[in-house]
Amino acid sequence: MSNDTLRGDALQPATIADAEIHRGAGGETHQLAGGEVPVLTTQQGIPVADDQNTLRVGPRGPALLEDFHFREKMFHFDHERIPERVVHARGVGAHGFFEPYESLAELTHADLFQRKGERTPVFLRFSTVAGNKGSPDLARDVRGFAVKFYTQEGNWDLVGNNIPVFFIQDAIKFPDLIHAAKQEPDRGFPQAQTAHDNFWDFISLSPEAMHMALWIMSDRTIPRSLRFMEGFGVHTFRLVNAEGRASFVKFHWKPKLGLQSVVWNEAVKLNGADPDFHRRDLWDAIQSGDFPEWELGLQVFDEDFAEKFPFDVLDATKIIPEELVPVRIVGRMVLDRMVDNFFAETEQVAFCTQNIVPGIDFTNDPLLQGRNFSYLDTQLKRLGGPNFTHIPINAPKVPVRNFQQDGHMAMRNPKGRVNYEPNSWGGAAGGPRESRERGFRTHPAQESGAKLRIRPELFADHYSQARQFYVSQTPVERTHIKDAFVFELSKVETLSIRARMVSHLRNVDEALAWGVAEGLGLGDMPPAAEPARPVVADLPPSPALSILRNGPKDFKGRKLGVLVTDGTDAALLQALQAAAEAEGALVELVAPRVGGVTLSDGTTVPAKQKVNGGPSVLYDAVAVIPSEAGAALLAREATAKDFVNDAYAHAKFIGHAPAAQALFRKAGLDEPDAGFLPLGGAADAKAFLAACRQLRFWEREAQVHAV
Repeated sequence: MSNDTLRGDALQPATIADAEIHRGAGGETHQLAGGEVPVLTTQQGIPVADDQNTLRVGPRGPALLEDFHFREKMFHFDHERIPERVVHARGVGAHGFFEPYESLAELTHADLFQRKGERTPVFLRFSTVAGNKGSPDLARDVRGFAVKFYTQEGNWDLVGNNIPVFFIQDAIKFPDLIHAAKQEPDRGFPQAQTAHDNFWDFISLSPEAMHMALWIMSDRTIPRSLRFMEGFGVHTFRLVNAEGRASFVKFHWKPKLGLQSVVWNEAVKLNGADPDFHRRDLWDAIQSGDFPEWELGLQVFDEDFAEKFPFDVLDATKIIPEELVPVRIVGRMVLDRMVDNFFAETEQVAFCTQNIVPGIDFTNDPLLQGRNFSYLDTQLKRLGGPNFTHIPINAPKVPVRNFQQDGHMAMRNPKGRVNYEPNSWGGAAGGPRESRERGFRTHPAQESGAKLRIRPELFADHYSQARQFYVSQTPVERTHIKDAFVFELSKVETLSIRARMVSHLRNVDEALAWGVAEGLGLGDMPPAAEPARPVVADLPPSPALSILRNGPKDFKGRKLGVLVTDGTDAALLQALQAAAEAEGALVELVAPRVGGVTLSDGTTVPAKQKVNGGPSVLYDAVAVIPSEAGAALLAREATAKDFVNDAYAHAKFIGHAPAAQALFRKAGLDEPDAGFLPLGGAADAKAFLAACRQLRFWEREAQVHAV
């Protein structure tokens, strides 16, 4: 091999034809037909002549240490990953704004709540809790719902979840909870799953977790979309007005599109079809201008109510039912912009529960108190030092003035000679000073008592609200909860752990416990666990706790998958698209080829998905409108049969042209139910989309399970 063939210029990428390159006088730019392209530089701004070859001695000699471009490039690459979050590692974020519907000055002097309609920038990060960064979106898991408000008095972080309660009452148990939920340390699996011995061993030995156990086995932990999900502040906080009067408050986020989840079999298949399903859905919605929106609601109550409430309002494993304290809707949040760079914003954003603003204050919730320490400590580890607030996504949008200096990655330092306080330098030269009028002042709550490691007596009722949650569900949702317990506990290899969990469920609901025991094949029914406090069995159902009772009233924001072939009725397809647009829904075409199909009128339309890559789990409802010849071809395609079988099994509404019967017969769907709606012509499209507003034909599910 000659030296000529190893010359560096011979190894340059041939992506730009020589005729297209016009070098400037100083060689600083390339001029292409599409405009000026900037020259590649090092991090120091030094222009790079060759980004394809390492500097070396001769064509085959050793690399030279003086190749600063190579060393800098590799140095940065080697360090471009920061430690992922221990929890909430898998996340997606978006920018938006919050605006109040009214002034809340009577409740709080927090600046963002003072003026009706004034917009405050926000950044929202959704996340799963247990999974690692590479885990799938549809894992059965709690979802983080963390909002950073960039207010005119600094940043307020409302760091919540899509479930209003939590597993534990005291933060000292948080490391144990997460260790138990994560992959088992001796084998490194299962990942992003709680269906294993360690997790259920911990839960079965922690009765305080029973309320949360009912929530995580419900469909709340497998949402259809992040846009169809509630958010909660979890803890009880305080609002303080200008006169110093304080009220207790719980924060709620209500999705304008209503609540919706998937069924478990659907979640499993979605994780295989598109592990980024939630991320992609949020991206597509915002990029298309279909901005997700939530309303902020407050449950506000006073000390008298807190004293009379049968549970302690400082217990994060309890809720206040909305029927007792209605949620007052006070404003809306709209997400209208995705991040410019995922790492810079979504990955580096740092939420801390301690970040509150004047007019909002903490309570003595022991879980919240621990989070206030833990979150700050976590950010120091993840982001390299105390200056993570210098990163733009974390920086407030108001001036920062203090005497903190230096440290890892400091982007700003005090100017001038003064870096301490108090000092005798007057005016601006002396730097910032505290302000008793404008500064944050802690609500002066009276505290007294001995130093003890103990929990309040009212914290000890672990089953009553778990029972209330269960009886608040529809029969369909109760079945899903029972099935989820059976699935999760079937993966537990230690029989005593299974039995211990069933013993707890007997304090929640006997029918649930027996259903789980039967599903697991327990030989003997264990006795009910001994409750620390008597179970209150007559708490009334709370309809607000059910997903199906709080679903949407239309098909807005949903997605219709339409299976088409060559020869599909053009008028019918156009009518479906028009009806979906009127509903505010999106239509995606699924076809034998992504290149598209030729319709009955001779027009060619592209497809979004190929039939073997676009399963029906991606859609909220489906329409099957092939031509007769197309249906005959689809009937020989296994994935086309899966398309309709899964839609049937997941209780989705199925619109169909007459020719689709050939595919249905091959798929074994010989006896369509009322969830199959004929599309004999364009006039049927509106009726079909109107039926889709119910989202699921749940009457079918019992029949599917029976088979």
